[in-house]
Amino acid sequence: MRHMGGERVAEAVAGSVALLRTATDRDWDAVKAARSQWSCREAAIHIAYDLVIYASRLASRGSTSHVPLRIAPDESAGNEGILQIIETTGTLLTATVNTTPRHIRAHHPCPFTTANPEGFAALGVGEVLLHTYDIAEALGLRYEPPAELAEFALTRLLPHVQPGPTPWSTLLWATGRGDLPGRAPVTAWHWINPLVIPAERLTLESLTPATAADLAAGGDGGFDWVTDGPYDGTREASGMLLKAYEAGVHRPEFGVFVLVRHEDDRAVGALGFHGAPEEDGRVEIGYDLAESARGNGYVTEALRALSEWALARDDVRTLFATIDHDNLKSQGVVTRAGFTRATVEEERAMGERRESDGPLHVYVRTA
Repeated sequence: MRHMGGERVAEAVAGSVALLRTATDRDWDAVKAARSQWSCREAAIHIAYDLVIYASRLASRGSTSHVPLRIAPDESAGNEGILQIIETTGTLLTATVNTTPRHIRAHHPCPFTTANPEGFAALGVGEVLLHTYDIAEALGLRYEPPAELAEFALTRLLPHVQPGPTPWSTLLWATGRGDLPGRAPVTAWHWINPLVIPAERLTLESLTPATAADLAAGGDGGFDWVTDGPYDGTREASGMLLKAYEAGVHRPEFGVFVLVRHEDDRAVGALGFHGAPEEDGRVEIGYDLAESARGNGYVTEALRALSEWALARDDVRTLFATIDHDNLKSQGVVTRAGFTRATVEEERAMGERRESDGPLHVYVRTA
C-alpha cells in the first residue's frame, strides 16, 4: 500500500484554491460561509490554520508540548493573499507528511487522541474539502472534488459510516451537509482516528477500512512486515472487517489490530475482535502471528493489553477465545494472558454454534 497522504493533501489544496480563485473579485467578508458563523474570508483563513496546525503537531514528532500558532493575515491582504497562505500551509503539511516516519504519532483530540502521518493527511484533506464546500456554496460556486479525495477521508476518519452511493455524497451526509436516501440527517459528528493501544514491546494499531481493504487484496496495509508476514489469518480478518464496514455494522474500536514491534517498527501479526460485544457483554477475540516471530511471547503480551483495554469498558464483561482441541501452543498463549477454561456446557454450546468439525476448547477472561 503506497503512502499517498502527501499527494492527497496537495491535490485537495490545489483543487480548493483553483475554484476559489475564480471568485476573488467577490467581497468574502460580506458573505457568511454555509452552516457557519464565519465569513467566507474567515472560513478560508481557518483552512490555512488547520493545515499549519496539523503540520506543526506532526513535526513535533510526538512531543506533548504544543507550538502556539495562528494565522493572522495583514488587513490589506485580499482574497488572493488568503489563497496564497492556503497554498503555503498546504505545502508545509504535504512536506511534513512525506518526511515523517510512519510510526510517529502526535496529538489530535476526539476520541483516541493521536494520529500518524496518514491520519494527519486525512484530517487535512477532510477539512479542506468541507470548508471549501461551505465557502463555495455561499458564493454560488459548484464544488465536487475527485471521488478519491472524499474516499481518502471517509475510509480513514469515518470508519463507522457505511459507504453510500458516492464517496462525496456520503461525506457530505456524514458531516451534516447533505441527505442520503433512507438515512436520517446527521446533526452531530466528529473525526475518528484509529485506536492505538500500547504494550511493553509492541504497539497495537487498529486497521482502518482503507488498510483492511489493502490487506484483504494481498497488500501490506501500509505496514513493514517481517519477511513471512502477514499471515493468512490477518488477511481473512481484514476481509471480515471490510464486509462489516460495507454493511454499516463496523465499530472501529472492536476491529482488527496489527502488532507492530517497537524495536524496528515491523509488523509481526494481528489480533482483534470478531465483532462488537453481544448484549450480555461477551465478545470473541482471535489472533495470529507470522511464524518467524513466534516463541517470543508477542501474542501473550498483546492479548493482555487488548484484554485490559476491553474489560475496562462498560460494554464488555467477558472475553472468550475458541481454540482447536489439539492446538496446545495457542491454549498456552491464552492461559498465560489470564484466560481460564470454560465449562463443559459452554464449550458444547460453542461447538454447536460453530458447527465445528472437531472439539473446541473455549477460554474466557472476565474483569
